[in-house]
This record gives sequence, structure tokens and C-alpha cells, in this order.
Amino acid sequence: MTDPNKPDDQNLDDEWAAAMSEQEGDATPSEEEDPWAAAMAEQAAAEEAEGDDAPAADSGAAAQPASDSVFQPLEGGQDKAVPRDLEMIMDIPVKLTVELGRTKLTIKQLLELAQGSVIELEGLAGEPMDILINGYLIAQGEVVVVDDKYGIRITEIITPSERVQKLNR
Repeated sequence: MTDPNKPDDQNLDDEWAAAMSEQEGDATPSEEEDPWAAAMAEQAAAEEAEGDDAPAADSGAAAQPASDSVFQPLEGGQDKAVPRDLEMIMDIPVKLTVELGRTKLTIKQLLELAQGSVIELEGLAGEPMDILINGYLIAQGEVVVVDDKYGIRITEIITPSERVQKLNR
């Protein structure tokens, strides 16, 4: 009786011989079976055709300019394209939020809240309020009342460097 975990040497040799002969039979696949060989042959033929058409002084690979139909030229008509590109995004809605202040509460404090409770915020009275667009700080302003409705008067536009400083707080 033979152990399947320890095959005899004769069976192992036969299997290796069969695998090697099978591999040798596939050593020269045709171009139909090997797409890489076909692609390499096609590339070599294209390079030979370029070499025949190219002038003798230009022995390096010739760079082909992109056509104007793919890329628009940078000079001249750039000023006309900017307003048109901005028009594409003008109707995209954004969420504007005015932040009065923030605070942190424990769950216990949250559950103790009732009608009439006062929550102390970190913001000070008279301090400018943060104006956020889609959650990003873009300006600060002060609260105004216009026709019995609240509004915000922008007092300062935040520069990119100031935005980074605010994030680090």
C-alpha cells in the first residue's frame, strides 16, 4: 500500500517528464495565441515606417504635437474661455452656515436639558461669527436684523493662510 503523502519516485518522475514535455510543446506560441508578440511586431513595423519617412537629421524619437481639437491653445483666446467655464458652475448649490458658537457637553448634561435651559457657548458677545460654505470657513461677520429677519454682514474674508491657522486651533 502506498502513502498518498509520499508518492514513489517513479510516479513523481513520470509527472515531471509529462509536465516538461507539455511545457516544451508550448515554447513557441503563434502570434494568435500570444497578444504581446503581436503587439511587439506591430510596434516594430510602425517604428520602421517612421524611420523611413523621417529625415536623416532627426534620429531621435519625433514628438507629435497634439491637435487643437484635443487641447485648446494657451495663448490668445484664454480670456474668452474663463467666463464660460465659470458659468458652468454658477448654478451649483452650496450650504452657507453662520456659526454663533460651540461647546462640549457630557451625555449627562445633555439629558438634563429642558425647555428654558441656557447653554454657554465658547463665542463671546460682540465677537464676529464664522461664515462657513459647505463646512469650510470663508469669512467672518456680524449679525444684523433686516425686515424682522436675521442676516449677516461680512466684515472680513478669510485668506487661505488664516484658514490654515484656524484649523490648527
